[in-house]
Amino acid sequence: MAMLRTFSILTVVQAALAAGITWAIAWADRAYPPPLDRAAVASREVLDSNGALLRAFTTPDSKWRLAVTAGDVDPQFVRMLIAYEDQRFAEHRGVDLWAIGRAGWQLATHGRIVSGGSTLSMQVARLIEPREGRSFTSKFLQMARAVQIERRLSKAEILDLYLNLAPYGGNIEGVRAASLAYFGKEPRRLSVAESALLVALPQLPERRRPDRYRHNAEAARERVLKRLAVERVVGDGEAERALVFPVAHERKALPALAPHLSEAALRKWPDRTTHKTTLRREVQQALEQVAREASRKLGAKLSVAIIMADARTGDIIGEVGSADYFDASRSGWIDMTRQYRSPGSTLKPFIYGLGFEEGMIAQETIIEDRPADFFGYRPRNFDMSYQGDVTIRRALQLSLNVPAVKILDTVGPAKLLIRLRRADVRLVLPTNETPGLAIALGGAGVTLKDLVQLYAGLANRGKPIRLGDGVHEKPGSIDGPSLLDAAAAWQVSDILSGVRPPLGAVDMGIAYKTGTSYGYRDAWSVGFDGRHVIGVWIGRADNGAIPGLSGYKSAAPILFEAFRRSGVAIEARPRAPAGALRLAESELPVSLKRFAHTRSGLIAINARESAPRIVYPPQGAEVEVGLSSGDPMPLALKLQGGRPPFRWLANGVALPDSTRKRSYDWRPDGAGFSTLTVIDADGRAASVRVFLN
Repeated sequence: MAMLRTFSILTVVQAALAAGITWAIAWADRAYPPPLDRAAVASREVLDSNGALLRAFTTPDSKWRLAVTAGDVDPQFVRMLIAYEDQRFAEHRGVDLWAIGRAGWQLATHGRIVSGGSTLSMQVARLIEPREGRSFTSKFLQMARAVQIERRLSKAEILDLYLNLAPYGGNIEGVRAASLAYFGKEPRRLSVAESALLVALPQLPERRRPDRYRHNAEAARERVLKRLAVERVVGDGEAERALVFPVAHERKALPALAPHLSEAALRKWPDRTTHKTTLRREVQQALEQVAREASRKLGAKLSVAIIMADARTGDIIGEVGSADYFDASRSGWIDMTRQYRSPGSTLKPFIYGLGFEEGMIAQETIIEDRPADFFGYRPRNFDMSYQGDVTIRRALQLSLNVPAVKILDTVGPAKLLIRLRRADVRLVLPTNETPGLAIALGGAGVTLKDLVQLYAGLANRGKPIRLGDGVHEKPGSIDGPSLLDAAAAWQVSDILSGVRPPLGAVDMGIAYKTGTSYGYRDAWSVGFDGRHVIGVWIGRADNGAIPGLSGYKSAAPILFEAFRRSGVAIEARPRAPAGALRLAESELPVSLKRFAHTRSGLIAINARESAPRIVYPPQGAEVEVGLSSGDPMPLALKLQGGRPPFRWLANGVALPDSTRKRSYDWRPDGAGFSTLTVIDADGRAASVRVFLN
């Protein structure tokens, strides 16, 4: 009976002790939780449209720690890691007592450490809470933390923590950063040799760094490959074959593309870890290389900016703000795709487009390129020469200034600005100035991004499209009327496709235009195929002049090189829409054979065009029109010379409607003598006196 009472008391005491220990453990677990928040701190990343890494930034503690999960890593690597580090990872609860006992026995029998007893959970505990030294106390605390971690996280989450926090030498942490730094690739596809090196490095990351201690790295990799458990995982003979491959012996720079856009993303969303853009990494990389090479050829202090966009979706797929972000001599930190600069002649296509749309011109319409005076504004051509009579097609291809100003004077500068706003582009005019004719030659400010947006409208059959990179703005269609009607957009595109490529460039069938701003401060070239648009700007960020700079010689070669090396296939431009015809000169109606410049101001009369002369009816003629019978017929009035449009007068009274034609049907209102007068656009007049009956 006494023994039964004693046994009962012992049972109660044991239960109380067990409950007390359980309570103490639970209390300690709540009072001293593991610092898992450190694991959540990862490098911020800027990604392209497919999720590929463009640029990464170090963590606040200056570590390269790129977020990764086991699903992002080659499965073979994960199997090798578990086989080498923690074969019972799936079974234990944070501490593997069997492995600890084995490690202790080996230490006792060999006099040195043969294998460790740490589990992956214990290593995660050490990584999130580093401790100085390797005492039994620190090892015990590590075990306790491992148990805590196992209580809170799943095995998959624990594995992900290890993959993110494992040290790989220097300031590299995590398998993804290590794979990029040592192999230059994401860890999705690793060879057996690469996987073995990444398994080996975290044990002694500084002493095994392949970029500093190559032989140590080779020996550590060999140790992993010769582990029996690893050999079973990789397959028969694979470990021996992996030993043949050399160990990577240098540390590569992590991707650092699109620096201007990346910095803008971090400023806009400082709390985000990842920022997705519309860029394509391969295109961005190619364009940055083109800009770097071009800047070296151009000389000191010059900057180069490039934008490539999809004219159908509005996605900016390549965006280079400067040739070198870190080049202080070129002010490389300034994003020149967003700075307002004079566009030179690059707005001329839209002036001609309005002329086509309003039926003023055709491609073979003749227009004069001669010295002209527009209320004191005297535009001159880039080479200071004049071509005389040229076709509209030739005038735009040669980028002649006087013809462009004449057309703008006819359609009106304000109308051009209003039309450009349909594409959500607003030119910046000089302070307190109204829209003037100088806009035709670059007398306004525009950004490279906005200029490419305008040309995207041309490539998109005149339909405006908003360009976006996913950071500054989102791409998409612009609701509302067209930038130009489809026929006018096609006419302009057809003309620009005939501009000869710059010297040494291959004709790729793209349509393009160049421009040079006043004082040789900016050189531009913008071109497009059936889908993609590229814009190039060259100049100094401080707006300094660069003698000899020109759009055709300086920027156009970069445009063609950018198209060639972008990796994007050239697509054919759309076919001509209904009603868009390229008529020969002989097929043009009389009103379109020669451009008639109507304007609000005066211009010097060109001596080449003779004054108007009435050829029918001739002076003093007696003309029978049926007035006596009461059923008069219209009288056809005809003239030669003069500049349209023409205004006719009968006996000093203006007849309805002016006309561009050199014939006019007039119905007389009575018999007898009549005086007929015609006045042309330059104010010159001719008269005849005839007798009608």
